[in-house]
Amino acid sequence: MLSWDDYEEAPSNDQAVIAQAATEKVAAEESAAIQSAVEIAAPQYTAAPVAQPVVQEAAPAPVVEPTPALVAAEPVAEAPVTAISAESSERVTVDQKAMINCRADLNQLVPFKYEWAWQKYLDGCANHWMPQEVNMTADIALWKSDEGLSDDERTIIKRSLGFFSTADSLVANNLVLAIYRLITNPECRQYLLRQAFEEAIHTHAYQYCIESLGMDEGEIFNMYHEVPSVATKASWAIKYTKEINEPGFNTGTLETDKALLKNLIAYYCVLEGIFFYCGFTQILSMGRRNKMTGTSEQFQYILRDESMHVNFGIDVINQIKLENPELWDQEMQESARNMILEGTTHEVAYARDTMPRGVLGMNANMMEEYLQFIANRRLAQIGLAEQFPGVKNPFPWMSEIMDLKKEKNFFETRVTDYQTGGALTWD
Repeated sequence: MLSWDDYEEAPSNDQAVIAQAATEKVAAEESAAIQSAVEIAAPQYTAAPVAQPVVQEAAPAPVVEPTPALVAAEPVAEAPVTAISAESSERVTVDQKAMINCRADLNQLVPFKYEWAWQKYLDGCANHWMPQEVNMTADIALWKSDEGLSDDERTIIKRSLGFFSTADSLVANNLVLAIYRLITNPECRQYLLRQAFEEAIHTHAYQYCIESLGMDEGEIFNMYHEVPSVATKASWAIKYTKEINEPGFNTGTLETDKALLKNLIAYYCVLEGIFFYCGFTQILSMGRRNKMTGTSEQFQYILRDESMHVNFGIDVINQIKLENPELWDQEMQESARNMILEGTTHEVAYARDTMPRGVLGMNANMMEEYLQFIANRRLAQIGLAEQFPGVKNPFPWMSEIMDLKKEKNFFETRVTDYQTGGALTWD
């Protein structure tokens, strides 16, 4: 066994033999490495075996006129650089980015092509909230009492929670399974990740309300199967999801690009842009009457998120139209118009089902006008003509509620102007 002192002594005969063998081995490895390098640099030539150690003087090599192949291979040190393809080593420029069918490196977030998408991502992050932050004590007491809520009001609350708990799951699945894969712009994908998280928070919020109020979870979560006015809206959205959710679906043809565009219009302009408005108006009207204030506050935060989703989606739709004008032909325009009108019809039917009588200062006829007002806006936002001339907003207080720059009493409830959310613009 060696000790540290052994290294201070002169090497023995055995050690000298070992050292000599090691030296010869290194020399042989260096010789082999040199021969390998020669073969790589000039593969058309066969180098003679190097029999002598490197330390011996080699005979001068014959002068050979350089051939094009030899010249190209001469700088051995630069081989790793030339081995990288021009496509993979090229830096991504703004002009190479596109909303769909982009072939540039999707991992390169910057330079931004769509500054608005990045800003929406930042606004979404500033918009963060969690359902447990909302006090549900008053709602629980009111829901369990025999007085304070009419049967129509209870129906509205159940229908809203039943539809929205499913609708936000549909939106999240569509984003994760299809849209994120098919949108080929990194900054837009960044916002889509934020939106998917927000959809999860919304589903959590509905579950939190249902659990807090002690509702029959089976009844509420199965409404999209069992209640016709709820099931109609859910199935309408699902039919635009089936094709693009297939693992083998890819854009790149006129037909598949149009399928993606239809999906975006269905989800952003109709599902989130029309189907949500009746229920939100009903619940927020209840909150204005000091009823179910916790549930109303949850819906107010969700409405803030959904407004941003709609605005983002419309920007994406219009950008795709701008970059791919062949998609926005007469057939596609007619299809988009019909989708929005169909969605409006389904939401009016839902309003009549949930409000057979006047309630909360509104009725089904007023809601129909409001939905037509919203439909006109959706049509105009994607460049189509309004279909309901002369309709007005019968609920101007909805615009006030969406103006979240106003302050709230901090000791009564959480401030609505959260972080930088007060700087947001609204639909």
